[in-house]
Amino acid sequence: MQIIPAIDIIDGKCVRLTQGDYQQKKIYNEHPLEVAKQFEDAGLMRLHLVDLDGAKTGAVKNWKVLETIAINTNLIIDFGGGIKTEKDIDIVFNSGAALATVGSIAVKDENTFISWIEKYGANKFLLGADVKEEKIAVAGWLETTDIGIYDFIENYVQKGIRQLFCTDVSKDGKLEGPAIELYKNIISQFPSLHFIASGGVASIDDLIELNAIGCAGAIVGKAIYEGRISVHEIAQINKNDIK
Repeated sequence: MQIIPAIDIIDGKCVRLTQGDYQQKKIYNEHPLEVAKQFEDAGLMRLHLVDLDGAKTGAVKNWKVLETIAINTNLIIDFGGGIKTEKDIDIVFNSGAALATVGSIAVKDENTFISWIEKYGANKFLLGADVKEEKIAVAGWLETTDIGIYDFIENYVQKGIRQLFCTDVSKDGKLEGPAIELYKNIISQFPSLHFIASGGVASIDDLIELNAIGCAGAIVGKAIYEGRISVHEIAQINKNDIK
């Protein structure tokens, strides 16, 4: 299981939200590149970069942060938040992202997302499924739909998507542990999916449990910034694998 650190951006600064609530924002570092370099210096190879301004407004906003990190590190970056048009995708790839992270557009405009898969290839997208009570949430978690998580995944697996991460919004940012049962069910139903857990990770034990149930990856954010898990511990786990 690969552990992927996260950087969430508002106004160009590294922040974390609690349960996707923009009113529950905490700034951890005004210079995201410093944070990214700490990850790289510790031996990490991946970065999950989220443009929360973009997610809220519906257009990529913090691409300059992406560009700066991509130019100054060798991290493999997936970038999401506000990707709604091909222009947004081109900005993201031209700014240095290896993968475009897509969520809301896959929910609200399936035909457009399918056309992107056909044009760029399914392997260029990391599909994000944000969930509240097993229903898909969109627009930076501000809006809940009636679409069930399992139907959503099934639809896009059939379209070629193989990489997906799922965030239970009720867990995210609370450091109360990940949505183990939900993830077990997803992995059981979609064994060929490269499934990445996201949200709620508070300790090394959580990562060990996620590995044990078959997650291919785990995104870790607030636990790092609050000092619950060190980047060096994560790097060691990535290097040696979790047992």
